[in-house]
Amino acid sequence: MLAVLRILFGMIFVVSGFEKLVSPYQNFLYVIQGYQIVPAGLDVIVAQVFPWIELLIGLFIVLGLWVRWSLIGGMGMVLTFLTIVGQALIRKLPIDECGCFGELISFPPQVVFMIDSALLICAIVLLKRLDKSSRFSLDRYFND
Repeated sequence: MLAVLRILFGMIFVVSGFEKLVSPYQNFLYVIQGYQIVPAGLDVIVAQVFPWIELLIGLFIVLGLWVRWSLIGGMGMVLTFLTIVGQALIRKLPIDECGCFGELISFPPQVVFMIDSALLICAIVLLKRLDKSSRFSLDRYFND
């Protein structure tokens, strides 16, 4: 069961990263600029690099490569999302949708904060029960 949860957790990053990669990077750049947290000039780099990181971490989690470190990376990303969305909510920025999944799915920031909170709990559970969440992972082939 936890291995399935790990795969679903990773798929969220895969879908989100892939959707941003197949769309023009300017779409994600606009989202980043709306959160008013990344300095000008750096925002273009973040918009071009971040989707690749998201996709790769998701793939590593799904495939079960370096499961512990991949889950820690995923948890770090979720903590980053919580911080960014949380500061936008506190500052009452005029953001109607999160931009998390590009044009594929749209959620208001309040919903995204709840989803990200659930994802954080998921990552913690997967890390605490790493033996069970590592089932069906490629790590098992390399560690045996």
